[in-house]
Amino acid sequence: MKIISLLIVTLPFCLFGQAPNSWLKKNDFAGLKRERAVAFSIGDFGYVGTGVDTVEIVHNDFWKYDPILDVWTQIANLPGSARRDAVAFAIGGKGYVGTGIDNDESALGIKLNDFWEYNPITNSWLQVANYPGGSGTGMYFATAFTVDSKGYVCGGKSAPSFYSSQMWEYKPSINQWTQRASFPGGVRYQLASFSIGYYGYVGLGASEDVYKKDFWKYNAGTNQWTQITDLPASERGACCTFTISERGFVCMGSDGGILDDLWEYNPNTNDWVSKAPYGGSERKNAIAFVVNGKAYVGTGKGYSGKKDGMEEYTPGLILGTEELVDVNFNVFPNPSHNTFQIVSTNESINSFAIYSTDGKLLKHVARNFEEVLNFDHSDINAGVYMLVALDKSKAILKTQQIILL
Repeated sequence: MKIISLLIVTLPFCLFGQAPNSWLKKNDFAGLKRERAVAFSIGDFGYVGTGVDTVEIVHNDFWKYDPILDVWTQIANLPGSARRDAVAFAIGGKGYVGTGIDNDESALGIKLNDFWEYNPITNSWLQVANYPGGSGTGMYFATAFTVDSKGYVCGGKSAPSFYSSQMWEYKPSINQWTQRASFPGGVRYQLASFSIGYYGYVGLGASEDVYKKDFWKYNAGTNQWTQITDLPASERGACCTFTISERGFVCMGSDGGILDDLWEYNPNTNDWVSKAPYGGSERKNAIAFVVNGKAYVGTGKGYSGKKDGMEEYTPGLILGTEELVDVNFNVFPNPSHNTFQIVSTNESINSFAIYSTDGKLLKHVARNFEEVLNFDHSDINAGVYMLVALDKSKAILKTQQIILL
């Protein structure tokens, strides 16, 4: 039998422990202070590695982060050269790391084009096809994102005053790279990128020493780019990015100085909204990854030097506190035992999901356009949750608090 506490908190944000749109300090990165590292996430864990430390030594170590325990554990080193300014992404339960340069001083470094696949089950790396961009001679300061089980690497630097606008697609299932339409903003390095649904978003960065603020949307299905709204803040490079609940985020970076701001992009309105500034100090060349609806941002370089601090960001959207569309649906009974019904005639709603109070997805059910949907929650423990209405792109339309008995 399920048992529920009768304690009801009157302030909505208190139901979630950490307030929405806020930062919470976590344990420092165990690899100590560094910048220009890379990060990705697989399942319930984040992974961070490579980069440059406080005495300008370049590394190839990697670390696994458990957000529940707030604990870092060292894992197998990247087998290739130590590197900085590499790229990373995750596809199909595996992480991919490649490119970069092997020395803190670019003039003394060797540009890298090797790529490696990390298997978290075996804690091992496998070399995959080399990155062919920039005539195959190596690249650093590029950016990477994933769309529909494929990775994309865009832009970067291959020599002093030589920058790229190329974009290449990597398909793990056949271990093959294919060149795609070049970035239309021109040659660029220190770019930023994220993906939402079936689209990639790339922008910012610099051409030579001129920082940019433009952003572009890439349609992987048609291999076409479309310009979107510029970032409504200073031009910048060396920022970090992440995606949570169909929203893209740009955090910190450098516009000549060092920044601490956070901006959220809504693809439905093609607009940016300023969010809570970073919880730590200003920094550039930091890393970010997302686990279970929360972002983890840290390392990098600030005014006082390199950093190892990490902060956890809880967004507002997934909690139903911001930017909700006027979409009607009714839930009864509420509270409910095992099953409730959802009644709605709104055609925008494609599915419903139940989220825990810490932002973790527990169950997702397609609506199939029935006016009455029977939602079985017998496999979810008793408690207070959020019922979320989603459109076909899984953007949040509306949320409602529910109590399961």
